[in-house]
Amino acid sequence: MRRLILILALLASPLAAVQPDEVLDDPVLEERAREISEGLRCMVCRNESIDESNAPLARDMRLMVRERLVAGDSDEEVVQYVVERYGEYALLNPRATGANWILWLAGPAMLLVAALIAGLYLRGRARAKPPSDDGLSADEEARLKALLED
Repeated sequence: MRRLILILALLASPLAAVQPDEVLDDPVLEERAREISEGLRCMVCRNESIDESNAPLARDMRLMVRERLVAGDSDEEVVQYVVERYGEYALLNPRATGANWILWLAGPAMLLVAALIAGLYLRGRARAKPPSDDGLSADEEARLKALLED
């Protein structure tokens, strides 16, 4: 019984989101379609490729990719068509061009700024005078005695 449940769970998992009726007859074109689909983001599922997603929109996108390939488009033309239609968000690995440079450089820049701030903080702490252990002055002792007596 446990084996049956395991088999059913594996069959129901999104490992094989591409349906048999989507598969192209030409194995070369199908391989190209799978490679392109692995790099395109499902617009419904967060951070999941259309090749892995069971969403209806992902199915439509997979069919669109296959239609474009059958029509004779190159891989780059298919990806460009999807980007024109859905925007650069459709790419799982965004291009490092234009305004995306800000996003690509923001992480390393923030790391460098944080390292600089940490270095300046540690340098300041190393140069700080250690607390003096002189004790209380005569005025401080007199004031303390007065406060304690009250």
